[in-house]
Amino acid sequence: MAATLIQPNNEPFRAVDVDTVTLDIIENAMANARNEMDAVLFRTAMSPGIREQGDAFPMIANQDGKMVVGQFGSFIYGFMQSYQGTVEEGDVFLTNDPYMCDGAVSHLPDWLVMVPIFKDGRLINWAAMFGHMSDVGGKVPGSLPTDARSIYEEGIRIPPLKIYRNGELNSDVLDLILHNVRMPRWNRSDFNAIVAACRTAGRRCLDLAERFGDDLYVSALQMMLDRNHAAMREIIRKVVPETRQSFEDYICDDGAGIGPYTIRCTLWREGDKAIFDFEGTDPQAPSSVNFYLNEEMFKMFFGAYTINLFDPSILFNDGFYDLVEVRIPQGSILKPDFPAALSCRTHLLGRIFDVMGGLLGQGTPEAMSGAGFSDSPHFMYSGYDEKGEWFQLFQIGFGGIPGRPLGDGPDGHSLWPGFTNVPNEFVEAYFPLRIETYESIADSGGAGQHRGGNGIRVGYRLLADGEVSIHDDRWLTYPWGVNGGLPGQRSRKELVRANGERQVLPSKCDNIKVAKGDLVIFDTWGGGGWGDPLERDPAAVGTDVLKGLVTQGGARRYGVVCDARGRVDQAATEALRKEMAAQRGPIDEVFNRGGTLEEIKARCLEETGLPAPRTPVWES
Repeated sequence: MAATLIQPNNEPFRAVDVDTVTLDIIENAMANARNEMDAVLFRTAMSPGIREQGDAFPMIANQDGKMVVGQFGSFIYGFMQSYQGTVEEGDVFLTNDPYMCDGAVSHLPDWLVMVPIFKDGRLINWAAMFGHMSDVGGKVPGSLPTDARSIYEEGIRIPPLKIYRNGELNSDVLDLILHNVRMPRWNRSDFNAIVAACRTAGRRCLDLAERFGDDLYVSALQMMLDRNHAAMREIIRKVVPETRQSFEDYICDDGAGIGPYTIRCTLWREGDKAIFDFEGTDPQAPSSVNFYLNEEMFKMFFGAYTINLFDPSILFNDGFYDLVEVRIPQGSILKPDFPAALSCRTHLLGRIFDVMGGLLGQGTPEAMSGAGFSDSPHFMYSGYDEKGEWFQLFQIGFGGIPGRPLGDGPDGHSLWPGFTNVPNEFVEAYFPLRIETYESIADSGGAGQHRGGNGIRVGYRLLADGEVSIHDDRWLTYPWGVNGGLPGQRSRKELVRANGERQVLPSKCDNIKVAKGDLVIFDTWGGGGWGDPLERDPAAVGTDVLKGLVTQGGARRYGVVCDARGRVDQAATEALRKEMAAQRGPIDEVFNRGGTLEEIKARCLEETGLPAPRTPVWES
């Protein structure tokens, strides 16, 4: 049963011609409306994750639910197919349950708001946004338990419901939801901010339709979709071969001592259609690292990746979705069966980008990048401050972007380009901690002709007793380099007690008791290098040494001999490079993963201070 659209005016929109200038005006106005959604949200939300870091994703769709501007692709069509109720003017819909929206959101902390926009009795647009709430209940503060065995342990589940009906807030339902979370004031404020952002988009859409006329406005939105479709058809023909090519990557563990888990994908083209088949991906995990991957979301990932690489002038939208087919086995770690836990899906979500890069780059290795900072690692700290008030910090870490054909990878960047760093002064002002270290980790980027970006070290000095949770990956496997580039450095977490005792922490852990004066050292990973390190300009290596991005010892990975000021000894460099090239021999592999899984696991304890995870075993 599908949703029933109630609109007093059922006259269809007429398709009309739109000149190029008018189309560009409407296209840019829609992009501005999407940006205004962000501005409204960030100025009115309360939680640092949304207000300061921007962990929210807006979208504006046409009347059919196809995203015209946005970031995560449209989920309106799936909602309209599964929602068993009416859609009317004045309604606002809310959900956070991945299993009830086909993965449109992929864990419970993401609250999705959808607003139908009516003009003169006809549905003309949709506005939607989801944002990460700092807490939605569940067994641990932050609602991301690493040891959850079902979604019931992860927080309150909100089915698709009308949180506003005919413009009136269903306050009883909202109060019930907020009664189940640890930070109700933040959640209420963030929810109101998301609704306000969607309504702002609605006003801008109505303004455009009033200015240009309903038929021309709707026709322009369709032309934007058609233009994207035509561009993507050409890109797919250029970059996706008809012969099948496969790639696999891993998440290191599931938080319960088991791993790595394999994500495998095969790509080929049939006519104009790109086909991604995830057959060979491991079955679902018993813990919460499963990722309910929505096929439409993956299409968005693919489109954003290829458009930004090959034609960034195109305004990204949903127009090309019929050109992509995505096959994900049911019961796999990317399509788990209900009620599998999902809260820690971030690692798989990010690793999808490395898999996509490895797939698309095989046909043209010289145009590909290494593996990068494909995650959004979380640091969470909670407890009662000296005034007896509850505090709860949720912060996302940044890391190294891979080396690229055109240059080095940026240092200390987010997986999501729109995320921003939370100022240390803000964190220190609102939470009982002090940031003692915030720096680029020298040599953590993979060496290459183009260097991988460095990871970041943050030192959190805790000023109150409490608990810490950590969610990260790439502590076992390496962010691989390509075309001779070396892998980046792995992540690492360490707890230094106030008495000087040191403890290496797992990359995924909860309920770590901490005391006033303890120090958490949070190291993220670097990006893989691109190209032969021995071909990097020695002067560039010297500059990196001068800036503190590479050490003197690290410069020798590039065959460069220099002093602490980055001044290169040309004769010694030429001799060292000649010696290293002779010892290494020719480069005949596209990917450098730092060894096989068996080799990496064999030296795991020595290199990381943690035991190697146990290989997953499933019942046949």
